[in-house]
Amino acid sequence: MLQFLAATDAATSTASLLSLFVPMILIVVFMYLIIYLPQKKQDKKDGQMRNSIEIGDEVTTIGGIIGRVSAIKEDTFVLETGSDRVKIRFRRSAISAVEKLDMGTAAEKDKDKKEISAKK
Repeated sequence: MLQFLAATDAATSTASLLSLFVPMILIVVFMYLIIYLPQKKQDKKDGQMRNSIEIGDEVTTIGGIIGRVSAIKEDTFVLETGSDRVKIRFRRSAISAVEKLDMGTAAEKDKDKKEISAKK
């Protein structure tokens, strides 16, 4: 009889331990899915944006400075701001947003305008 009671105590202690750890594991998995994966995806997207800058692109820095890229080195770039043409050197990690220079689409728009005016 005592052996039977000892066996049931061991089974209940295992079940109680399991019931303690399952919610903890679920919370960790939930936090991983809600916080880590979206942040990893955003970091990858930001890295691609920072590596795609070219000379002439309009860039906004994390400090709020807006200008055009005038030179690019390995990990830094030179930003030319405003009409006074002040040049400031930044690290690539300081880029907040990039607006690509669309020279090809501007030329196509001018060509389309000329074709439309020629038809009239």
